[in-house]
Amino acid sequence: MQLVWADGGYTGTLLDWARTTLALTVEIVKRPDLPHFTVLPRRWVVERTLAWITNHRRCVRDYERLRHHHEAMVRWSMIRITVRRLT
Repeated sequence: MQLVWADGGYTGTLLDWARTTLALTVEIVKRPDLPHFTVLPRRWVVERTLAWITNHRRCVRDYERLRHHHEAMVRWSMIRITVRRLT
């Protein structure tokens, strides 16, 4: 992974940490200063992915006792989603 699109809320220390420690290029999607509704570019990628993850029952709520178990379920869900899209 080389480029990460992030919301405007992910600025500050997390952004600095991702750039220095993980050597990632982070692009913040800025909101335009327009008075009417506009669709933000690349925002749909994040929203779509989160919607796909919530289709899996164990990822909707935090059923797991340990953080590592929940992380494994999210990874398993994304692997399943990716395999379905590739086939």
